[in-house]
Amino acid sequence: MKMSEVFLKELKNESKATREMLSRIPDDKFGWQPHPKSMTIKSLATHIADLPSWVGMALNTTELDFASTPYQPKDLNTTQELLAELENNLADGISQLENAKEEPFSETWTLRNGDTILSTGTKADIIRMSLSQIIHHRAQLGVFLRLLDIPIPGSYGPSADESF
Repeated sequence: MKMSEVFLKELKNESKATREMLSRIPDDKFGWQPHPKSMTIKSLATHIADLPSWVGMALNTTELDFASTPYQPKDLNTTQELLAELENNLADGISQLENAKEEPFSETWTLRNGDTILSTGTKADIIRMSLSQIIHHRAQLGVFLRLLDIPIPGSYGPSADESF
């Protein structure tokens, strides 16, 4: 199986659970955070919705330098806006993978902040990390929602809030 096919399958599979988790966020909880060192739900959810866009960034660039391109998340203030952003980024990530050639996956890609190299790996490594970040941050969001007593959906089977 080609790398593009592996990543495409995973992105599509994970998008179902991600979409469902994001849909549970009440608009009035966007500013909530469980701890001062934690992100707000808005920051966390916006990051989750943004992560599928990293597929195209990885495939079409050789690096991201936060010193010259600071991260500027979109100002999303409702669950509807959040889900629309996710859908836009998923559509782009899926399209990028559907049209990808295999050669770029082995090319080097660098994440930096000016002269400080944060990580270097292949473009495939960056896409893998992005997909893992979606899963990781979705789990974080599940904890946030649990703390707010909001029923959470299962990701790979039923959650404690779902029954058969």
